[in-house]
Amino acid sequence: MIRALPPLTAWSSAITAAIIGFGGTVALVVQAMKLLGANVAQSGSAVTALCIGIALGSATLSWRLKMPVVLAWSTPGAALLAASAISVSWPTLIGIFFAASVMMILLGLIPALGRLAEHIPPAIASAMLAGVLLPFCLTLFSMGASDPLLVALLLVCFVAARQYLPLYALLIVLVTGLLLVLIRGEVTLPSHGPLLGQLLPVLPSFDIRAVISLAVPLFLVTLVSQNLPGLVVLRTAGYQPPAGSLLVATGTTSLIMAPFGAFALNLAAITAAICTNEEAHADPAKRWTVGLIYGGCYGVLALFSPALVQIFLGLPETVIAVLTGIALIPALIGAMQVMLASGTERDPAILTFLATGSGLALWGLGSAFWGLVVGFGAMGIGHLIAQHRAKKGGNAV
Repeated sequence: MIRALPPLTAWSSAITAAIIGFGGTVALVVQAMKLLGANVAQSGSAVTALCIGIALGSATLSWRLKMPVVLAWSTPGAALLAASAISVSWPTLIGIFFAASVMMILLGLIPALGRLAEHIPPAIASAMLAGVLLPFCLTLFSMGASDPLLVALLLVCFVAARQYLPLYALLIVLVTGLLLVLIRGEVTLPSHGPLLGQLLPVLPSFDIRAVISLAVPLFLVTLVSQNLPGLVVLRTAGYQPPAGSLLVATGTTSLIMAPFGAFALNLAAITAAICTNEEAHADPAKRWTVGLIYGGCYGVLALFSPALVQIFLGLPETVIAVLTGIALIPALIGAMQVMLASGTERDPAILTFLATGSGLALWGLGSAFWGLVVGFGAMGIGHLIAQHRAKKGGNAV
């Protein structure tokens, strides 16, 4: 008996989610790799590894769990790495990716750590993320001095698309930007180098300062901004995802792909919403097939990723900066909403935001780490004062 193929809606939803997930933020990933000192081959290997990890992880988890589990790369993680003021070697960066992956695996394996993670104040983690994203969004507007037409056109496209086609807004901005630079003849198309995906393994090198400065914030921002919302999306769609197993699975996938330059793989959130609703597949019990198709799409993207990376590396730096800034605006909005939601944690969150956004680098540790130190320190002082006041008031009675 021949099984029926998934409906057309499953194919269209999976393909749309893959195109939006890849096209909307690949410029940021390429910029992050470039700022971290990766050459063209290493950048191509990193994107290839990320796509392979997403493809295999999404297909395997969807098939085994019989629910549409789709993975993505950590967009906030890429922004965090790109904003880092610390200069380290490529093997040391691989060590950072390793360490962050191991932390995610341990979180999923050890229930006590999972309970501890649940008590991480969302306001502080979101404030760190907002501080990381802010400089990129500010650069978007500063580029208006050198290319006002580009900035104005893409901002108009972004605002209009957010009103009428919010899920496609970043993709529309990307296509518009590419068309503009093509018309102006400002893009350098690849003329040499590999067109098919290749993986270049590198042995990790571990530096404790780099791990504290970058691996810990990378782990936290991936957990709070990607994995936890991804679990919420699945639960909202009516599924009961095994949180611990999924954290272990995403951490393990990241660990396997880390030697090739993959910085962080996690549960998708926004693109997952496309694959998990009833418009993707009317039957929730068969909706997991959307995850299989989604994984196949990323397999195709992995095959041609070096050519795609070379195209983005051939774009003017102004274009990359503008595309990156616009791509991060939705994430900045979400982070700031959470950051300011709690009145009791608002002051520590603002201090975290300012310390992270300042770009402070001290003793080899970057601003994301110091933002967390400032935020948790401010919260600790506030709790001590509140306890002292409560004790004093009790004694007075």
